[in-house]
This record gives sequence, structure tokens and C-alpha cells, in this order.
Amino acid sequence: MASLRAIRTRIKSVKGTQKITAAMKMVAAAKLRRAQDAALRARPYAEAMDALLSRLSVAGEDQDAHPLLQRRPVKKVELVVLTSDRGLCGGFNSNIVRRLQRFFVDHGSEYERIQISTVGRRGRDYAKKRGFTIRKDWPAKVHYGTARGIADDVSQEFVRGDIDAVFLLYNRFQSALVQRVTLTQILPAAPGAGGGSGSGKYAADFLYEPTADQVLEALLPQHLAVQIWQAMLESEAGFLGAQMTAMDSATKNAKEMVARLTLQYNRARQAAITKELMEIVSGAEALKS
Repeated sequence: MASLRAIRTRIKSVKGTQKITAAMKMVAAAKLRRAQDAALRARPYAEAMDALLSRLSVAGEDQDAHPLLQRRPVKKVELVVLTSDRGLCGGFNSNIVRRLQRFFVDHGSEYERIQISTVGRRGRDYAKKRGFTIRKDWPAKVHYGTARGIADDVSQEFVRGDIDAVFLLYNRFQSALVQRVTLTQILPAAPGAGGGSGSGKYAADFLYEPTADQVLEALLPQHLAVQIWQAMLESEAGFLGAQMTAMDSATKNAKEMVARLTLQYNRARQAAITKELMEIVSGAEALKS
């Protein structure tokens, strides 16, 4: 049985950990509300833009005129992988890297080259450890300028023909307990694939100024940036929800561990007291005899 001093030291250590996890839970909960509101507010805008571009692509004279719409045989693929910089968030990052690994297993023989752009340190570290080709690493700061930079970067690669398709891999926020791993193709652009409601039979009944093709050309790059921006907002909210849940679970586990250690300490202390009493009684009996 462990000594009383060792048990006391361990109880003190677990209580310290409990305070840290409880504080991290409260911080994550405070940040989650803002991140959740930002992600939910951005969804209608992204869906409306997707619907508008779906109508424009139908109304245009040449639906494949824009470079970002052009389809070609897919040989070189890039994945933009969104993870967090920090851990202590349950399976948030591990679910993403497992899906990334599965993509390589499922499509490794289908494509000539699969490369990665990472957003977040956890994804970058995993890709380096596995020996995947990382073309570019982006900071995990949730900022529209970062999303626009990523969009411009992959667009240039696509237009030059260095890559034939771009996929976005991220966690879509559903609740503090649930984040759904999502893999979606963003290049070549496919307006309407995101579920927008604008691709109906009345898609060509609108008048566009100056022309539908010119409006489409102006909006497509912005639409790509909005897709990435939306994914970053979803990923940030999902991370905070996963961290809050993980820290709540860790705090409860620490509390249970303190209770078990306290019981163990009391038993050990009682055993030590009983032993001392028995020694005293034995000594007294020896003196009498």
C-alpha cells in the first residue's frame, strides 16, 4: 500500500489538475457562444451565394467559360486540411487525420499525386510524421483574410494546371457534443452542389447587369473564399465545443479520482492508527507480565 505522504501528494496533484480543467472548460464555453453564433450567422450567406451562382451558371452563355469551372481529367489533387493548433479536445483532430489517412488509402492509386495544404499545427505535424507532401502551411487564425489568401493560392494552382481538383476537409459544427467530419470538393467550382435552393426551373428568369457571365466571373473567386471562411468558422466552433466537452469530462474524472484517493488515504491512515494501538497494547501487556 502506498504511504500516506505519497497519497496526499497525489491528491494534491489531481486537485490541481481538476482546477486547470475546470478553468479551461469555462474559457472554452465562453468562447464557444461567440464562435457558434458566427458560424450559424455565416451559413445563410454562404448558402445564398451558392444559390445565386447556381442560377448564374445556368443563365450564362458558356457554363465552362470561367477558369475555375473548367473540368479536366483528375490526376493531381490537393486537400486543404483544417485542424486546430492545440489539443485537449477529444477526438476533434484525430477524426480529421483518420479521414485524411483513409483518403490516401482509397484514392492513392487513383491519382498521380496527392498533396496537402494544412491549416493548423495538429494537421501539419501529423502530415509531416506520415511523410505526406505538404505544399503550404497556413496559420489557424480565424480571419477572412486567411481564407481569401488560401482561396487565391489554390485558384492560381488550379488555373496554372498544377492541380486538377481541390478538396476541403474540416469538422462541421453541429453541437458542442457533435462535430461532423466533412470532405467537400471546392475546385473545379460546382455552384449548387452545396445544397443552395437557387438551381430550379426558374434559374434563367433573372436579368443580370452587365451580363450573367461577367457577374459569375466576379463572384466565383469570392464564393471560393466564402466556402473556406465558412469551413474555418465551423472548425473553430467545433474545436471549442469539443474542448469544452473534453475538459468537462476530465474535471468529472478528476473529482472521482480525488474521491477514490481520499478513501484510500483514510483506509491507510486507519490501518496505521490501528497498528500503533496494537503496538501500544502489546507493550502494555508485556510490562504487566
